Amino acid sequence: MADARFAKPIDRDLVRTLAVGHDVLVTIEEGSVGGFGAQVMQFLAEEGLFDRGLKFRPMVLPDRYQEHDNPAKQYDEAGLNANGIVDTVLKALGANAQVRTA
Repeated sequence: MADARFAKPIDRDLVRTLAVGHDVLVTIEEGSVGGFGAQVMQFLAEEGLFDRGLKFRPMVLPDRYQEHDNPAKQYDEAGLNANGIVDTVLKALGANAQVRTA
C-alpha cells in the first residue's frame, strides 16, 4: 500500500516502483472518473508498464448521481470499502472466490 498524498504531479518514481514490483495496482479515490487513477493509467501506458502484463484497476465514486448520505454509506454503495477493494484485487488476479472482511 502506498499513499500518493496528492494527485498532481504524480510521484512517477513511486508509481514505477509499485508497477514493477506488483502484479496488480489499484487506485482508490474519493473522486470520479478522470482523476488520479486516470493520471496513473496514462503514466503506466506511456512508460510501457502494461506491456509485461500489469493489471490496473481504478476505484472511484460512481459517475452518476449519488444520494447524499454520510460518507461511509456512500463509499459502501460505491464499493470503496474493504470488501470492495479485496473483491477488486481478487477479480484482477483471476480469483473467483470473494473474501469478506469484518
